[in-house]
Amino acid sequence: MAKHEHVRVAVIGSGFGGIGAAVRLRREGITDFVVLERADSVGGAWRDNSYPGCACDVPSHLYSFSFAPNPDWPRTFSGQRHIRAYLEHVTDTFGIRPHLRLNHEMLRAEWDAEALRWEIETSGGTFSAEVLISAAGPLSDPQIPDIPGLADFPGKVFHSARWDHDYDLRGKRVAMVGTGASAIQIVPEIQREVGRLTLFQRTPPWVMPRMDRSISGAERWLHRTLPATATLRRGLLWGIRELQVGAFTKHPNELGLVEKLAKANIARSIKDPELRAKLTPSYRIGCKRILLSNTYYPALAQPNVDVVASGLREVRGSTVIAADGTETEVDAIVFGTGFHVTDIPIASRVVGAEGHTLAESWKDGVKVLRGATAGGFPNLMMIIGPNTGLGNSSMILMIESQLNYMADYLRQIDILGGRTALAVRPSAVNAWNRKVQSRMERTVWKAGGCNSWYLDANGRNTTLWPGTTAEFRRETRQVDLSEYEVIRAPRPAPAPKPEPAPKSARTSRKKETAK
Repeated sequence: MAKHEHVRVAVIGSGFGGIGAAVRLRREGITDFVVLERADSVGGAWRDNSYPGCACDVPSHLYSFSFAPNPDWPRTFSGQRHIRAYLEHVTDTFGIRPHLRLNHEMLRAEWDAEALRWEIETSGGTFSAEVLISAAGPLSDPQIPDIPGLADFPGKVFHSARWDHDYDLRGKRVAMVGTGASAIQIVPEIQREVGRLTLFQRTPPWVMPRMDRSISGAERWLHRTLPATATLRRGLLWGIRELQVGAFTKHPNELGLVEKLAKANIARSIKDPELRAKLTPSYRIGCKRILLSNTYYPALAQPNVDVVASGLREVRGSTVIAADGTETEVDAIVFGTGFHVTDIPIASRVVGAEGHTLAESWKDGVKVLRGATAGGFPNLMMIIGPNTGLGNSSMILMIESQLNYMADYLRQIDILGGRTALAVRPSAVNAWNRKVQSRMERTVWKAGGCNSWYLDANGRNTTLWPGTTAEFRRETRQVDLSEYEVIRAPRPAPAPKPEPAPKSARTSRKKETAK
């Protein structure tokens, strides 16, 4: 076990949120920090998700930091390899390597109310920090449903975010469970090589064409030579998506035209009316994330693919059984069943001022202020926290807004001086969440007629932001100290004054001095 290390700031995670936080700390003149990463390299979700076909559904020039533009994106929608390489490049360019503590999984973090600091236990050593930044992200821990008999399945089982590249799928009978963003990228890639592919679909997604292409050498030269052109490109991409927000958050019926286009996309590729019916959603488009693919529907129409319009219910030996009773013999099961988003595991490892975990404090529902701070957890901040997700734009925009808030949070602590902590007031948390949830009621995510991973067990959308990225930027530009209680370390008691010497002794000392 490594020796104990004390720092001003400890950051958990090295994906876009963690690396962004590290860069911002250095730009603010703060170098006394560490980035705790459980894996052996940076990258977060873009390191973990290396499945065939993995790519981003946000345009490349918008899916990058504004302070680290990349003029050399090879495609309009970049793949996993290039995004991961970009994060490695940012890590090197901004001098983050010395701050990394790789293979340091955060096991427990506990607030020390007397010392006003976080005591952190990791798999590689112990740390203490005045401020803890959780940038673990909601797409960190894969979720595999509890399927009876799965433990006894004799074949291969893995999640899309833990792809087994040593397992050869060629000629195999494969069950793909789930139809989310990962699945629609995986299916076309493996359909060409497997013997038979059975897709278990509980709810069909809406899928629109993916307007992807190679970015020409001339475009890249122009962006390198005239950086303002890349800034303009990014601005146009951002503006188009900002204009779309109202349809998602205020007027879901305006999405009807988009829905017609999506139905036409199905009809172009799926000629079989029975299969087309299976693949046509019954909920308003946008209620779940709209997915982008030119190859998903054509792959499902191939003769070696079966679509089971039902979830996986049970596994008996090598037989997988759907909820509708369909039985299929398979050699491998691949789960594309998402992540622990509304029940993030790291919440059970963070212990606050009152001795309970973040998960325990959220037992009646997740609540934070501005996606960043939780009641009872002083000097804890979250990057990509609750209600900061987006349904149609780039999360990097939201991350950078939260980095602004983080920077001002640290400035306020400096201004207050001494050993100081900020504890968000419960009244501020409640007021913020009432406003967010009130606005959420008229969004397509609540009124669109679907049950998505955006919703928690109580049906509350604690994942997405019901507004524009510009509005969120305004809401997180600076810390409002009226929303926080300032906690100061108790001053040490003054040393007792020495008792005056007896009069005879004072007289004696005076005589000695005179001599």
